[in-house]
Amino acid sequence: MKMKKNLSENNVRVIKISKDALFEFVYEKFIEDQEEYFDVDPLEVTNSFSIDFESNEFIFCVYKSEDEEGNLILPDKQIDPGKIMKNIPDTTNTMFSDGRYKEFTKDELIALTKSSVDVTEE
Repeated sequence: MKMKKNLSENNVRVIKISKDALFEFVYEKFIEDQEEYFDVDPLEVTNSFSIDFESNEFIFCVYKSEDEEGNLILPDKQIDPGKIMKNIPDTTNTMFSDGRYKEFTKDELIALTKSSVDVTEE
């Protein structure tokens, strides 16, 4: 365990990061907490993600990594998180409550990848 250093009352510790470091932090946090965020066993899923620095949006998808016989399931190359992100509304207003994710079929995500029209919430 790392020893904590005392902070004097006259000092302030600061971390400033670029958008690349911010993206890295967000992505790693999603990996670390995917069990909580997506109600999955992290050992049974793989993921894909994208970030759009112009629109300040992030998308993270989890997929089952093996079928019932233990065969590896690769994410479908027809599913592009960056394109999906442009075609769906936010799935949550906060990461600090239940109901953060929305579940889609792979066919729905392939259609959203190919779509150029935004999908509105039902």
